Amino acid sequence: MAPESNPAPPSLRRSWGLVDLGAALAVVLAAGGVIWSPKLSTSVAKATGALTPVIVSVDVRGIPVANPTALLEQAREEGKVAIVIRNQPHGTVAIQQVIPLPRLLSAVQPNGTVVSAVDPNQKYLATLDARFVLEGQGRKRGGGVVFGNQNLKIGTPVEIEGNNFRITGTVTNLKVQNS
Repeated sequence: MAPESNPAPPSLRRSWGLVDLGAALAVVLAAGGVIWSPKLSTSVAKATGALTPVIVSVDVRGIPVANPTALLEQAREEGKVAIVIRNQPHGTVAIQQVIPLPRLLSAVQPNGTVVSAVDPNQKYLATLDARFVLEGQGRKRGGGVVFGNQNLKIGTPVEIEGNNFRITGTVTNLKVQNS
């Protein structure tokens, strides 16, 4: 009998099917999501010291509230608020100060001078006018301050939320602390 001959070795080249390409794309997208994840980048920034304390002043004006003094006292007692920037939750930040802002009325006198006085209607038409001074972690960038993965500038509308309130305000001051 004649010895059997070995068949030709199978081709080392493998063809890629549609399922293989889909799986490879899913792996690449998952890896990209992990690398550019906001929580991961924030953790890396904290570990490398890229984050520094940022002081943000948020002014709220004309918010109808039954008892503005009690709301301000409650915010001081809580000591922190959740902040939402451009409809993106940032997390919780500490309250450094809550400053009530008086509503002023101005009138021009016949001799051309301007006189200002505290609005007497504030006693009867209770509205919240206050400045919340908040402290969080952020990075200084050329276009402003990156706070909670959002670029924050003076004039940016934000929402702050405590246990019993959610109010909209405007950023009026930013200060990056040097560490």
